[in-house]
Parts: sequence; structure tokens; C-alpha cells
Amino acid sequence: MAIFIMMIGVLRFLVGFLRAETKLDKPVRARIVNAERIELARYVLAGLTVFIVSDIMHTALSLDLGDLLFLGLLVAIRSAISHFLSREVLQIKENPEL
Repeated sequence: MAIFIMMIGVLRFLVGFLRAETKLDKPVRARIVNAERIELARYVLAGLTVFIVSDIMHTALSLDLGDLLFLGLLVAIRSAISHFLSREVLQIKENPEL
């Protein structure tokens, strides 16, 4: 399900990116691409959330210490990705023409 969510985001991004590339004005093109990047980030974050929930459910059902350590590592990695992705989105929102 998480991969499906992310694939929808990628397809929507590609459509928006192609739409932006038809614009001649560079600032307009940059604003459109950056708006699409923000939308893609939302889909990626939603997909990561579904992945984490899936891992939590798997770990709760297996009750294995190795799975619990693996879950902790995955949550840490995905949390770091979410943090840096959120920072990038804020930077894009502050200056959408870069």
C-alpha cells in the first residue's frame, strides 16, 4: 500500500513537471516545479507513515527481539528522512522561485 501511495505521488509529480517544462518564463517554471516537489514530499511522507505502521504491526505479531531492534532502526531512518524532507519543503515554501 505504501509503495502504491508513493507511485501515485511520482506520477502526479511527473505530470506537473512536464506541465512546468512547457512554460517559457523561468520563475513560473520554478514555482510550478517547487509546488510539485512539495506535493511529492507529502506522498513520500504518507508512504513512510504506512511503512512504519506496517512494521509496527509485524513486530507486534512476531514478538521477536531481533524484529524489535530492526523496527527501531527502521523508525530512526524513516524519522530522519521525514525530518530532512520537511526541512526541504519549508525552504521551498520560503522561496518558491529558486
